[in-house]
Amino acid sequence: MGSTPHAHALAEVKNPHEQGVVAMIGVFVDTIIVVTMTALVVLSVLYVGDGALATGDYAALTAETITKTNIAQMAFGQFFGAGPGAWFVAICLLFFAFSTILSWNLFAKLNVEWLFGKKAVVPFTVIALVFIFMGSLLSNDLVWELADMFNQLMVIPNAIALFALSGAVLSIANAKHDKLAADVHEEKLEDEARAAFNEAAKREAKAEKKAEGEL
Repeated sequence: MGSTPHAHALAEVKNPHEQGVVAMIGVFVDTIIVVTMTALVVLSVLYVGDGALATGDYAALTAETITKTNIAQMAFGQFFGAGPGAWFVAICLLFFAFSTILSWNLFAKLNVEWLFGKKAVVPFTVIALVFIFMGSLLSNDLVWELADMFNQLMVIPNAIALFALSGAVLSIANAKHDKLAADVHEEKLEDEARAAFNEAAKREAKAEKKAEGEL
């Protein structure tokens, strides 16, 4: 969505390509592995056999008992038990929400400071705290809808930046590829030189042994 690039942009590395690779690994683990595992649990538990959504009456079930906020808890609850499953998801969400609040507010504060100066940091902090407090009072569905909306809005400036920086990214990637190719060629030359030196040393040792035998 565009939050983690702030953290990776602050990293001090010799080559930005290396940090970009780390960033892509983080997205893969978070989006592909974790989200896919959660979706597979929901599908394999709730939609098959005697699962809550296996009947196909989605409209009635989702309106009465199943919502987007408790569907994962229900799925893990059917596997681990209602209590442990719900607690497992709740604890995971606690750490996720807490770390998200800290990191996103830090990134936003850095952006506000860069755009408007240090004087704007205090008003922004107050506004952020007000929204955090309001989020704890509003309904879960509304909070999730607002979070989804603002997450999707973050895609717009990030997509623009990706297209604008595509040339620079391609240039850095090509430079990294050329450097790797040069390093491989240099290692090959070093290996050939080392092999030639060892071969010459062997021939010299044989010649010395032959000379000693003749004496």
